[in-house]
Amino acid sequence: MKNSISLFLQVIVAMVGVIALVVLIKLPLTEGRAADLDVFNVYADPLVIYGYLASTFFFAILYQIFKLLIYSKQKKTASLGMMRSLRIIKCCGIILSILIGIMGLYIKIFHAQGDDPAGFLALSILAIIFFMMITVIAAILEKNLLITENLKLKRTADL
Repeated sequence: MKNSISLFLQVIVAMVGVIALVVLIKLPLTEGRAADLDVFNVYADPLVIYGYLASTFFFAILYQIFKLLIYSKQKKTASLGMMRSLRIIKCCGIILSILIGIMGLYIKIFHAQGDDPAGFLALSILAIIFFMMITVIAAILEKNLLITENLKLKRTADL
């Protein structure tokens, strides 16, 4: 991958991380339940804490994608570090999908009688599909790298 494309993608990944961080900080303050609460109680809400804990897996995925782009810039596309990054992306994607599904079920079961959780559930389903797609792509890339690495080892053993 050319350095300019890799650098552009790294900037995009960093921007996504900054935007996600701003949303995580600002969104709890604008939520309807936060209107009558002080700042400490807004961020001490169990749902907000759950969201922050789940977001650590999202940021881990972003960091590993950033590392993959560094490996591709250094032309280390079939390295053990790249395989490790893909495995971490795969595991974090699965965990994040499960955590989003649990939160969707929680909101579906325990929402207030006047609330309609359909919008949140739709976003949850879309997020689960998105992170499962990332997981599948990481698994396919990891498998292809493993096959490539095995072929290299076989060629060196045959020599």
